[in-house]
Amino acid sequence: MNGSEVLRVVDAIHRDKNIDKEIVFEGIEQAILSAARKHYGEDYELEVSVDRTHGEPTITCNGSELPPDDLGDILGRVSAQTAKQVMIQKIREAERDSLYDEFDGLKGELVSGPIVRFEGGAAIVSLGKVEAVLPRSEQIPGEQHRTNERVRAVVLEVRKAGSRVKVILSRSHPELVLRLFETEIPEVSERVIEIRSLAREAGYRSKVAVSCIDTKIDPVGACVGVRGSRIRNIVDELSGERIDIVRWNDSLQVLVPNAMQPAEVEDVILCPMLGRVIVLVRDDQLSLAIGKRGQNVRLASKLVGWDIEVMTQAELDEQLEKSVMAFSEVPGIEEELAEALVSQGFFSFYDLSVIEPDELAELGGLTQEQCDEIVDFADKEAERLEALEAERKAEEARLRAIEREQQEIVDSNSASIGSEGATTSAATESAATEEPAGEASSEAADDSSSEAGDDPAAGAEDDSSAEAGEESSEASTEEAGDEQPAAASEGSGEEPAAESRQAESES
Repeated sequence: MNGSEVLRVVDAIHRDKNIDKEIVFEGIEQAILSAARKHYGEDYELEVSVDRTHGEPTITCNGSELPPDDLGDILGRVSAQTAKQVMIQKIREAERDSLYDEFDGLKGELVSGPIVRFEGGAAIVSLGKVEAVLPRSEQIPGEQHRTNERVRAVVLEVRKAGSRVKVILSRSHPELVLRLFETEIPEVSERVIEIRSLAREAGYRSKVAVSCIDTKIDPVGACVGVRGSRIRNIVDELSGERIDIVRWNDSLQVLVPNAMQPAEVEDVILCPMLGRVIVLVRDDQLSLAIGKRGQNVRLASKLVGWDIEVMTQAELDEQLEKSVMAFSEVPGIEEELAEALVSQGFFSFYDLSVIEPDELAELGGLTQEQCDEIVDFADKEAERLEALEAERKAEEARLRAIEREQQEIVDSNSASIGSEGATTSAATESAATEEPAGEASSEAADDSSSEAGDDPAAGAEDDSSAEAGEESSEASTEEAGDEQPAAASEGSGEEPAAESRQAESES
């Protein structure tokens, strides 16, 4: 094996695959060692080393170096194939590790590429060296993609999968909004404007709190841009997702009302022991503060990092009175301590069950045993109330299921009645369509009879036909005898009418 040839191969692999030369040298050594063991067997101690400067390989067998001529015998046809497979495997592993290190450093960064195909609900995005996966769960709800469409997403996860590297992308992660702000707004990328907090519900709404180190710059206005030009680009990229930009403040008394926008806040009550904030609003602002399905208050809570509870003044007064009465019934809690607990935001037995005993002792001047007794009582009471609430919900679910079944029965009965009514209506319409034909034939018969009455010749014909009918009637009467009296009476009843018509004709 030529040393210069080895160096050339190492350099080519290093440049093409971006693999460190040392890893390539180790792969070559491993390949030659595998070939040597296949040639000599497992009973010999073999060591292989490749000179990093000249590229010449050396083999040591049981402590003695083999001559260069034996290297050709070792790397025979079969051994050379084994060495090639080992080297290819080693290079693939090195290439995978290199790709993993490259994309692992891109976690949370913005990448873009075309969609090459779809596998189930996941979109496969080409990123050059690898094909990344954009799962359905990481896509924006309601967003539809197509093949060859170029998408932008953040790298969510990178992991090794056999000889490949699997890259997971996301368009629903809050980091995507941050990277888009850095891309579209120069002040954010230059760190003049800082995004202090961000909360997002992908596809619906995001809240971004910003601050600026330069007092002459309005951070909110700079992010919005002239006539909303900057924020519009971000909204378009997020498929119309609404973005609220608010001003950051280190004081919760100022930050919470900003986060609750567009609702107007009357007062903010902090409860540090529970990490809770009570926001008081007017009655007409209550639904706006809570938002659709609680979205506004939920995003505001994520933005400030505190639990936010929205109330009106009347609801707060009622809750305070109810909580004081409930806590007063707990053994070891007097009315003063109950009022102190409620003033700190403890409204339920669940809140009381999670209080630290030392904080309770400091707040009410109680002993450790008294605090443990109060906490245990509150814990049991919270479990009891939770069980009652679960039973109530189960009962409501059962009643709703019964109502659905009854409604389904009513709907099925209505459908069957409707089908029967449609059948009856069709029969009625068919009879109605046949009735005019009968009336027309009757009218035709009346017309013919009236015409015959006006025409003497027609009258004569009628007389002859009447006489013929009379004779046939008499004949049939004689044949039938007593079995058909009705027919005989009808024949006798027609004689006067026939004679009168004959007399009129003769006159």
